[in-house]
Amino acid sequence: MKKGIRILYFITVVISALVGLWHFFVPWMFQWYDYLPMQYENLIVGIDYTNYCFSLLLFGLSVMLIVLGKRALAMNREVIYFYFFLTVVWIFRACLASFIEPWPLQPIPAAAIGQLIASDILAVMMVVVSLNFIKDIRRN
Repeated sequence: MKKGIRILYFITVVISALVGLWHFFVPWMFQWYDYLPMQYENLIVGIDYTNYCFSLLLFGLSVMLIVLGKRALAMNREVIYFYFFLTVVWIFRACLASFIEPWPLQPIPAAAIGQLIASDILAVMMVVVSLNFIKDIRRN
């Protein structure tokens, strides 16, 4: 495996792990609850559960891929399949933000635009690594 792909692999999973970790704190950083009427407690709990579960899954899967990075780069198919799944998650996120339902620009336009650009770039980098894995799997 090329050195550039090895570096790109670890860059993508580390960024993904950092996004998962960061997402635990997003509700407080962006004051989500200021936009919701407090009488909708069930809605608030549902949003919290969804955010916490998403954050844990994204963070956990990314950390697992960091720990198992040597195996992935040694072409262990089981680990590579987990990387493919994470790639699909980021492609879905990028498509959702780019084509289906873009993040609203208010109240913080820079955050919305930054998330859009970052998710698109990360998805492209992960596709490059995944295509390299597929090419190497077919060779063997």
